[in-house]
This record gives sequence, structure tokens and C-alpha cells, in this order.
Amino acid sequence: MALELVTAGESHGPALVAVVTGLPAGLVLDKAAIDADLHRRQQGYGRSPRQQIERDEVEVLAGLRHGRTLGTPLALVVRNRDHKNWEWGMSPWQPEGKAAGKGTKGVTLPRPGHADLAGALKYGLSDVRDVLERASARHTAVIVAAGSVAKALLAEIGVSVDGRVLTDDLEQRIDEARADQDTVGGVVEVRARGVPPGLGSYATKDDRLDARLAASLMGTQAVKGLEIGAGFELASKRGSGAHDEILRDERGLYRETNRAGGIEGGVSNGEEIVVRAAMKPLPTLMKPLASVDLETGEPAQALVERSDTAAVEALSVVAEACVAWELARAAKEKFGGDALADLLAAHRAYLERIDWSPR
Repeated sequence: MALELVTAGESHGPALVAVVTGLPAGLVLDKAAIDADLHRRQQGYGRSPRQQIERDEVEVLAGLRHGRTLGTPLALVVRNRDHKNWEWGMSPWQPEGKAAGKGTKGVTLPRPGHADLAGALKYGLSDVRDVLERASARHTAVIVAAGSVAKALLAEIGVSVDGRVLTDDLEQRIDEARADQDTVGGVVEVRARGVPPGLGSYATKDDRLDARLAASLMGTQAVKGLEIGAGFELASKRGSGAHDEILRDERGLYRETNRAGGIEGGVSNGEEIVVRAAMKPLPTLMKPLASVDLETGEPAQALVERSDTAAVEALSVVAEACVAWELARAAKEKFGGDALADLLAAHRAYLERIDWSPR
């Protein structure tokens, strides 16, 4: 069974939900490790006061017993503590009684750079809140929880995944933007070590590992650019200086350079996977940009709602989760197994067959 992920939930709804299918039975999960990743996502310079309200931690509703996966769907939940302030405004059913709390008034002022206008037009919605609640980056919390599960599976085959911020002087840029009631973006990098050659495929576009990584990361809120390995820099090089020569020693095949970022032809080549993502400045501004009131058709200023000045450090955690998930999915396809022991046996047999060993 393929490893698959489905998520649900709104930013101020009761909870965020992830259902993971295809996990082998017998994988040990550590609640503290998942909660630690959720905590990392909430940290970072420039985050909003909401991070002081939410204290994200994972709940498991199905698929786990005594810390071990059962081979059945794993249901993960991250509660929205702020929902208590939105119970009327985000009630799943028609609310009863007098309107109270937040979200009681419709939103008709779409923000440039957000899904507000495009989503309202696509789905025929008059209240933009029906768009922005799901389009919000809040739902990446449950992506991180699923990514933490993926990292546990990857660790069993010796693969580690780490994300970091590349942007220089980020705190200074955030301070200056906050003083101007503005926002900033940045660049993050994810590196995966110990990935064996052979994950992904050149057979179809959908099977290419680089395409999967790109889709997962570009599907993350505010990400507008992506590169693997040397990426855009390669466009200015000649072929003789753009590719990684193949060498061999007593440990097997290897490269001295890694301009390809560990992927050639849509397939991992045994070198470190290197992925970078560019995040745009967040679109919710305390000094709002020009918009149009969808109800009256008149010029207006866009919605102002609590938001981060920057979430670049959070993106590094989310990007780490995205890369881990896609690598785990590709590994499960490659090695199979309904039980963890079967997957590990197939992994060992594969490494014995090929001319490669982790470095």
C-alpha cells in the first residue's frame, strides 16, 4: 500500500486533522518528538501573538497502540486552542443564540497576495472567510506532525532530514518591517542525508522525485520559488561545469560535487538531497494594500487581521516535513512491506545489490 496523506481543518476551527495511510506495522512513534517539531514550527522571530495562545501537541485517534503503528490508517489531530474565541463564528453547524466572539461579521475585503479573491470567485463565495480559513498557513501544523512520522520511518533506513534558514540579517529585516507595519520573506534550505540511490523514477512525470518535492513545497503557503541543488545557477554554466563527475572508491560510487542536489533524471543518486524554497512576504499587512469591497464594488483597503511579520523560521520546519514526507513515500514505494521488518529486509537486500554505501 502506498504512503498517502489527507488533511482537513480550518485555521480557527476546532482542530486540524491528518490521516496517514500505508504506514508499515511496527514503527515506533515518539509523542515527544512529534510535539517537539510542532513546537519548533511555532518558534521564530517575527511570529504573531497567536503562537502564545496555541500550544500545539499531537493527539492520535487511530492506528497506534502502545506507541507502535498497526498498519492501519493513522489519524493525527492538532487542536486549535484559539477556537474558543471563534466558537460562534466558526461553528460547523448553523450557530444558535446571539452572535459572540470573533468571526461574526462577513469578510468582503480580499487581500492582495492571498487566496481570498481567487478562492471567492472560484467557489462562488460571498464571505471571504470561507476561503482564508483553509488557505491559512495554520494548517501546516498537521503537515509537520505527519512529517515527523515520516522522519521516524526514514530514520529506520538511516536517512535524516534537516531544515534551516539561509536568509542573512533576518532579525534586522524583521525589526525594520515591523516598525513600518510591513512583512518580510526569506529563503530556507532542507538537506537529507543517507538517501540511497533509486528513490523516485524517470518513467513518468508524476514519479519523478524532484517533481514530487517541488509540488509538496510549492503547495506550502507563501512559497513562490524552488530550486534543487545549484538550481538557477546552473542556467548560466556550461555543461562541463554543471554536472557531477562519477567516481569510485572502496565504498562504492560517489561524487565530489553535488550540483544536482542528489537527484538526476527524477531519481535520487545517492548524494545528499538539497532543496531550497523562497518565501514571499506575508500578505496580511497592518498597513493594508488597496482592494475592492466585494459586496459594494467600491475601492477599499484589504482585510487587516492578526498575522506574523515573518514566518521564515517556521517555513524551515514545514519544508523539512514536506521533504521528509516525500522521501518516506518514495522509500515505501521502493521497499514496500506491510510490516516494518519486511521494509527493512528489502532495504538491506537492495543495498547489498548496488555499488553504494552511505557516507
